[in-house]
Amino acid sequence: MHALRHWFATVLGETATQYLEDLADELAPRGWRFMRFYRRDEFPVPVPLLWVYARATKDIGMVVNVLAVPGGGWAYHEATWGRHGYLCSCGDAQAAAAQIDRALKHRLFPSTF
Repeated sequence: MHALRHWFATVLGETATQYLEDLADELAPRGWRFMRFYRRDEFPVPVPLLWVYARATKDIGMVVNVLAVPGGGWAYHEATWGRHGYLCSCGDAQAAAAQIDRALKHRLFPSTF
């Protein structure tokens, strides 16, 4: 049973990690920086996480994870809010990047965006 649970955790972790990499690829040209928390030997966290933050300051950012959703799909979520932090389906990394970009710009410049 333990081996089966480990296999599922590994496969699900690899899927989530790939989706987070796709998101990072879409956000990088917009000027955002990242810290990747999904190398189990360095960061023993239960789920892969991607911290997206501004180039000028690490005070403004968002931690994103990928969770399974009903119907067999995957979705990006703001990790702070868990399942209530739904951002976008993983099928469209470009739309998720645009949504995260807008949210973080609003946090950086509240009166502008």
